[in-house]
Amino acid sequence: MSSKSAALAALTRLREGNQRFIANVRGIDALLSQQRRADLADQQQPFAIVLGCSDSRAPAEIVFDQGLGDLFVIRVAGNIVAPSQIASVEFAAQRFDIPLVVLMGHTRCGAIEATLEAIARPQDEPNPLRSIVDRVRPAIEPLTLTELARDPVRLRQQCVRANVRAAANHLRHGSPAMERMVDDGKVIVVGAEYDLASGVVDFFDGVPRA
Repeated sequence: MSSKSAALAALTRLREGNQRFIANVRGIDALLSQQRRADLADQQQPFAIVLGCSDSRAPAEIVFDQGLGDLFVIRVAGNIVAPSQIASVEFAAQRFDIPLVVLMGHTRCGAIEATLEAIARPQDEPNPLRSIVDRVRPAIEPLTLTELARDPVRLRQQCVRANVRAAANHLRHGSPAMERMVDDGKVIVVGAEYDLASGVVDFFDGVPRA
């Protein structure tokens, strides 16, 4: 199976798992995965990497109805891409030959809100989340200078997606090794948004055609 075919198969598996999650059912493989605990103690072969937000409402394994050993998950506030996240993705992609990376943001993200507050009130004391805010800000600040500023709901919706697109693109070019894997078609990076209210994950950036 080619890397592209493997990535598409992994994406299909994630979509099917998300559909089960939305329907409030669990797949038998996820339920039985705990019985594989001893086997997984010696080895693992996750089929996808998910870099998502630390928000307690957005755990990738549950959102995609996957079990032990299925996903290599990296979580950080604001689903930002810093050197440690790039290194983690690069490690997993190379070590386990994983063809698909999902950069997943979510609605009502606190990091987006904190960044918008920092933009609106630059005179305030330094934000304790500055290391997060500084990485989110370049993607969303331009939106605050458009007509979206008149519509707080739409502004926040677009900010979440802008942050995902920027982070996914940063990941694609985050290191020489990552850039090479992406350029060679060995790894596909896809941006997605998880809706906290509906449970739906929308893959909207960099999705390969079948």
